[in-house]
Amino acid sequence: MPFQFKIQIKEIIKPPVWRRLLIPKDFTFYQFHLIIQAAFGWKDAHAYEFSPNDRLGNLVIADKELYDLEFFENEELIDSKEIKLSEIFKTEGQKFVYTYDLSDNWEHVITLEKITEEKLLFADCLAGKGNCPPEDCGGSWGYEELKDALADPKHPEHKEFRKWLGLKKNEDWDFIFFSLKEAQEAVRTVDFDQEDNFELV
Repeated sequence: MPFQFKIQIKEIIKPPVWRRLLIPKDFTFYQFHLIIQAAFGWKDAHAYEFSPNDRLGNLVIADKELYDLEFFENEELIDSKEIKLSEIFKTEGQKFVYTYDLSDNWEHVITLEKITEEKLLFADCLAGKGNCPPEDCGGSWGYEELKDALADPKHPEHKEFRKWLGLKKNEDWDFIFFSLKEAQEAVRTVDFDQEDNFELV
């Protein structure tokens, strides 16, 4: 029985950025991490963690190889490669938080919408909305600042942000863009054997 999740980045509203995913229940949280990265369009360039909403219960699911375990001496750290989704997700409506890039602190609210009866061997993306924010733009606050700057040619950082994003003269950053076809292809072709390439920052 696969799980149907809606995953939405916190504090981004206009437009909201979310994806609806169908995931086999026996997938690990590490596989879940890679699928989320693919569905949103993140670059998997930073560390990540899963935790209950607002980190209640001091439970953290992450890649143990990347963490200083002394930092988690008062928390329960579980290796994301050794725990399956079915060990955490039990009831529809249950929420969890996925945080990507512990510096920019991109928090994604995970909601278990349905536990379906269909057979599923691979993950899939069912729907979504909103473009993935650029990596390293300063989290949700920095992203809103970037949007304001790009919308105003007179903004003091307008040209700097355009240059940083690599935008050409008549090119704009599309905050609304979402291609279901591209997201599905990315999710369906995730390489679960890839080497970790993110940094603990």
